[in-house]
Amino acid sequence: MKHSFLSLIGCAVAGLIMAQPAAAQIRITEVSPWGSGNSPYVADWFELHNFGGSAVNISGWTMDDDSNNPNSALLSGITTVGPDESVIFLELAAGGNATTLKNSFINTWFGGSAPLGLQVGTYTVGVAGGVGLSTGADALNIFSGTAGSLMARVAFGAADSVSPYQTFDNAGGLNNATISQLSVVGINDAFVAVNDVAEIGSPGVVPEPTALSIGALGLLGLIFRQRVVARR
Repeated sequence: MKHSFLSLIGCAVAGLIMAQPAAAQIRITEVSPWGSGNSPYVADWFELHNFGGSAVNISGWTMDDDSNNPNSALLSGITTVGPDESVIFLELAAGGNATTLKNSFINTWFGGSAPLGLQVGTYTVGVAGGVGLSTGADALNIFSGTAGSLMARVAFGAADSVSPYQTFDNAGGLNNATISQLSVVGINDAFVAVNDVAEIGSPGVVPEPTALSIGALGLLGLIFRQRVVARR
């Protein structure tokens, strides 16, 4: 009876652990609406993270600000986001060069060499016109295509207007919510940009496991230990 009960708890906890990331999938985990006016690469940017347990194909996905138009700007340069992977999308100005923009971003934040495997894409202007993330207050919406479903959304108030400029930190993956936490060095692995002391953020950094998942893993370990002791 004891073994059956422990097995039931173990299965429930394991299911809970697996369900936590799978339920979230693609979420917006960082936003820099001041980048176009206060950075060497002159571009706003945002970070997406896949909290799910399998890769997500984002080919044809789009973004928009608070106008909430799925036919606004196409996400380019990245087709797949792996499980537990963070990717960056930069605002590409009309007629701009995507490679030059990416290199400038990587040089500013990482000193010219990006973390291994980091994917950096761009969002380009669509038929509905330009998209700019306002420093006054705005929103960011991610859609599964020009006529697709809303996949992730955050709103935010006034951005940091004093150097060093801090990105909006949403490492917890809040969705359909207003975010206000600013990146602080040492919290959620935020750091000062290598070649620009006026920028603080954590582009491409994978958020830490949730406290719930960590606790559940600990409980599973305890259950396993009890099983071993019971069999002796």
